[in-house]
Amino acid sequence: MAFLDLARERYSLRTFSDRPVEQEKLDLVLEAALIAPTGKNIQPWRIHVLRSAEALAKINELSPCIFGAPLVLLFTYDRSEDWQSPLEADVRSGVEDVSIVATHAMLEATELGLGTIWVNLFPNTETERAFDLPKTERSVLLMPIGYAAEGAHPSRLHAQTRALDELVDYR
Repeated sequence: MAFLDLARERYSLRTFSDRPVEQEKLDLVLEAALIAPTGKNIQPWRIHVLRSAEALAKINELSPCIFGAPLVLLFTYDRSEDWQSPLEADVRSGVEDVSIVATHAMLEATELGLGTIWVNLFPNTETERAFDLPKTERSVLLMPIGYAAEGAHPSRLHAQTRALDELVDYR
């Protein structure tokens, strides 16, 4: 599929079926994440695959935005590893690195016929404690993944965009 077609096809799925995600498809999603670029290729990111009944119950208690997905990826980065700019002390790559990795995973999932949603609505620190993450790891997003339930569709706002000239300028 051409990239722009893939990007247009992908939408935030808010109604998942209970059909499990095949390990082969999950492996391809994770491989897409693995080849994503990161600052100086340090790869400070981590993905925690939440799929056991216990893990899903925990994440459902922490976020109202899991929508019945049979699998959730918890994306984090290690603050002791991410690239730091030698020019600006407060410029670091962790969040950006995770965002690139998650985008690769999300688009590969779409290519494989799976739906996703990018979730920022969760208590980061409480989630890190609930899943006993190392103190140096910072959670960035959750990504529920699965097959669309019958009748699932993009939100009415999905295809709306601002005019390109409002967002881009040439200098």
